Amino acid sequence: MKNLLRLTAILGALAVAIGAFGAHGLKAMVSPEYLETFKTGVAYQFYHVLAMGLAVALWSVPGIRQKQLRRAGWCWATGILLFSGSLYLLSLREVISVPTAVLGPITPLGGLFFIAGWVLLFFAPGRNFTLDA
Repeated sequence: MKNLLRLTAILGALAVAIGAFGAHGLKAMVSPEYLETFKTGVAYQFYHVLAMGLAVALWSVPGIRQKQLRRAGWCWATGILLFSGSLYLLSLREVISVPTAVLGPITPLGGLFFIAGWVLLFFAPGRNFTLDA
């Protein structure tokens, strides 16, 4: 779980840096449509970094299936790479030369990893799960 925590921290810091780049540096370089695509990538990265943090926080809760949490976290990380990463590249196609034909199918694949992570989280609480104080 230490690796997942560190990855969560890195992806969170990158979300802030990438978001700042989009808000301040990218505006003059791409069309408003591509800027919106970029913002969508940043938003989904943030949402799933927070979900990864939730998985790390739940790690030591009694009755939690740690294997499910670990898998959920890695699904979310993969989703960030595929979904948000492909949106970043798609939105930068006016600035850098990127073969976008291959990126189109990658975005929904990343979305499937996001969904898989949420499904795994659903199954993480075991029979003895409790959040009682």
